[in-house]
Amino acid sequence: MALADRPRDDVTDVRAVREAREEASGEDAARPGASGGGSDPIDLEPLTAPESQDERKYVRPTMRFVFSHPAHAIGVFFGVGSFPFAAGTAGTLAAWITWHFIAAWLTPAQQGWLVAASVPIGWWACSITARDLRTADPRAAVIDEVVAFWLMLWLLLPAGFDTQLAAFLLFRFFDAAKPGPVRWADRVFHGKGVWLGGFGILFDDLVAALCALLVMALWRAL
Repeated sequence: MALADRPRDDVTDVRAVREAREEASGEDAARPGASGGGSDPIDLEPLTAPESQDERKYVRPTMRFVFSHPAHAIGVFFGVGSFPFAAGTAGTLAAWITWHFIAAWLTPAQQGWLVAASVPIGWWACSITARDLRTADPRAAVIDEVVAFWLMLWLLLPAGFDTQLAAFLLFRFFDAAKPGPVRWADRVFHGKGVWLGGFGILFDDLVAALCALLVMALWRAL
């Protein structure tokens, strides 16, 4: 299949890039007089690719991208991050909804192990998703909100609806407004490579969750 005939996503299809390079290399090798060094790299760009990382931050991945790699599926939380607006809020709401099932099926200790395991898994998913979307902190990667809000809900056990709603609103405030320490956490690992940068995506949400918990603790102490 010619490169121009390949279906294009609204993000770079990494596997299509690899296949295109292999095909081009084979065509050059079969051409009379072609050198044995192979062809120049081929860049497969999306039809409407933004020009900068800042613009790419707001790319909405299609379901094709989401389910092309396990890290993408987890990073975008199975498509929640493709919500057309307020993806972070949608991700936090999805975390809240799924927590009710987790709380129904698992003991508090098992919930704690799940939350602990979600941190390295979320780090991995954020790193790979950001790498393949070619931006340091993609809006569509919402597993960071999910992990951070799960942590809040677990630490608040047992918590009724009112407490959980307060946690939701405070977490969204700190995550969106990024005051003080949250802004620092958002910047400290930003753009520092795939793995440190991926951890940075998660880190600022964890700090936002801890700030929200601190406010709730102070309120209760008054």
